[in-house]
Amino acid sequence: MLYKKILVTLDGSEIGECVLPHLKAIAMGCNVPEVIILRVIEPLPAQTITALAQAGADLVTRMENDIQIQAEKYVTITVNKIKGDGINAIPVLLFGNASEEILKYTAENGIDLIMMSTHGRTGLTRFFMGSVANRVLNHSTVPVLIVPPLGCRK
Repeated sequence: MLYKKILVTLDGSEIGECVLPHLKAIAMGCNVPEVIILRVIEPLPAQTITALAQAGADLVTRMENDIQIQAEKYVTITVNKIKGDGINAIPVLLFGNASEEILKYTAENGIDLIMMSTHGRTGLTRFFMGSVANRVLNHSTVPVLIVPPLGCRK
């Protein structure tokens, strides 16, 4: 069996979900025993925290809780869809820097393949916003399958 554990990273966006048809083909075609659907919640930017703190004492906590609840719902719904296709999938929610958490989870959990989409940013946008996919690709010790936005057939 080529792949025993596939890690699929999602960011909650429609572009991020472009990886799902590719996952289905690989997971079913290779009889993959386990698929992990991972969503990493990154810390709120300092500017947002400052603005929310000025607006009200508990707004930061409420916003962080809302983000977590939405992320949990999202991964659960996604896992249920994948399970509907006969693929054994589990949801995982982590907190921190996305690329660091993806790489750490991969190393600690015996992942054989990472699958993710990229938003296809280039130039200054990529420079300022960074690229999680690029950092994972350059630092992963396991194969990484990256689906570009043009690879999305919805």
